[in-house]
Amino acid sequence: MTHSSLHIRKFATWVIWLVVVLLYGCTEPLFIDVSGSDSVLVVDATITNELKNHEILLSRSSQSDTEEPIPERSANLSVEVDNQQTYTFTEIAPGRYKSDMAFAAQSNNAYELRITTAEGKNYRSKSIQLPQATQIDNVYAELTQTDTGIDGVNINVDSFDPTGNSVYYRYKYEETYKVIAPEWRPWELVLANEDPPIATDALHTEEKRVCFATEKSNSIILTKTTDSSEDRITSFAVRFLAADNFIISHRYSILVRQFVLNEDTYEFYEQLNEFSESESIFSQIQPGFIIGNIFPEDGSDERVVGIFEVSSVSERRVFFNYVDFFPEEALPPFVDECRRSLATNSEVLGQAVKAQSVSLAGFLDNGDGSVTYIIQPRVCGDCTALGTNVEPDFWEE
Repeated sequence: MTHSSLHIRKFATWVIWLVVVLLYGCTEPLFIDVSGSDSVLVVDATITNELKNHEILLSRSSQSDTEEPIPERSANLSVEVDNQQTYTFTEIAPGRYKSDMAFAAQSNNAYELRITTAEGKNYRSKSIQLPQATQIDNVYAELTQTDTGIDGVNINVDSFDPTGNSVYYRYKYEETYKVIAPEWRPWELVLANEDPPIATDALHTEEKRVCFATEKSNSIILTKTTDSSEDRITSFAVRFLAADNFIISHRYSILVRQFVLNEDTYEFYEQLNEFSESESIFSQIQPGFIIGNIFPEDGSDERVVGIFEVSSVSERRVFFNYVDFFPEEALPPFVDECRRSLATNSEVLGQAVKAQSVSLAGFLDNGDGSVTYIIQPRVCGDCTALGTNVEPDFWEE
């Protein structure tokens, strides 16, 4: 799954939002039956062996099936280490909490998450130890063809744990690609007057031909080695890019992150993944099927959705160009057909310029000192419609 929807259709009026934040806030909503319940606390809490200020997301499911989760504000959060050391967290944005000091999860230590809401409700997680750390050996792009005959490129991972203790793996990625506006011109339309909006043309004052866009994975990517003779990951595809995918038109890079999980965390993500891929309301999972590791301290049967994850992380990056794999092929289709139209310098054009919906493709001299502008969708001549014109620090040509 790449940019496809990760949701199940609503059944009657029971359904609520589930764990949008578990996938870093970039997927479509999942739904789960919690018939008769009040709003549910949703927790996305991952700490790793990376030395950094870790972040935890808290929200409440909405009572309405048409509204987004509500950030859980003003909670007190902490992570305790073997009941000896405590790392506190401070709310830096609604529902987003960041550790007050940088720390890295260490092997042979047990970690617990504690939450006290603004209403005084206390929650805590099970005690979790850091799994075996295993490095990614290789990330590479490979020409492939799907079973249905679609040509493309797989992003593959190789990894090996000679101790045989890692076993359970989850992957996330962050892909960055070069965007070149196909119909860029040296000039642009700007406002000569705000009210009423009147446009004029001028030379660009900033880079708008070449940009860089970044997107994060929006699916749950899991694998395990329980059925293998050794704890080895070989040619595991974390991403498939069809040959006609616009994002590989020029230069493409992907950063793959490998999380080593414990068995309980793996099973949570596996169940969540199975639930999100269900296409039938009649296969709806019963309440309580997806069980995390966070519970109310008062022993009540209140539901808490989410997981406190303690994982070992390794990452690697790879670059490639479209011509590396398709040297004789035309570039993939651009995201827009870039149809042009004519526009006189009217308030209608001024409104379009003010709304940043068009870019300039050319001029026609009317012979009376005025011009008619040839306009096109903004994205065709202005790459900042898709990304940033600042080259990332990691970028290599």
